Amino acid sequence: MVGSSLNKIFTNGCFDLLHVGHIELLKYCKSLDGYVIVAINSDNSIKKLKGDKRPINNQETRKHILQSIKYVDEVVIFEEETPLEIIREIQPNIIIKGGDYKKEDVVGYQFEKLGLLEVKIFDYVPDNSTTKIIERIDNR
Repeated sequence: MVGSSLNKIFTNGCFDLLHVGHIELLKYCKSLDGYVIVAINSDNSIKKLKGDKRPINNQETRKHILQSIKYVDEVVIFEEETPLEIIREIQPNIIIKGGDYKKEDVVGYQFEKLGLLEVKIFDYVPDNSTTKIIERIDNR
């Protein structure tokens, strides 16, 4: 997997309908010169978080799409509602989340406070969330 000289860069989310915000986030992750690990919520965990109408794409489809992107080195699926356990397992050096998060609200921030990793927030790309895309489709 990762050589000791590379940063392990971690991001996570549903990645249900891939959009420009996702691509820009992943591009930013790769620009940090490391091994990019994307953790995606399982279908069951998305249903718990987003309701019965989600996910649009199943976890294997989402994983396959993400693995096809040149900015991504590895994709893992997690069952829990938060990625805390997978963060403990992977032990990344850097966690990246989109600008709709505050640093202190990011799962894993407690490890930054212990000096074990760094949390970075990527600027949010407006109007490019999966929820907004679904709303636009529903309103047509």
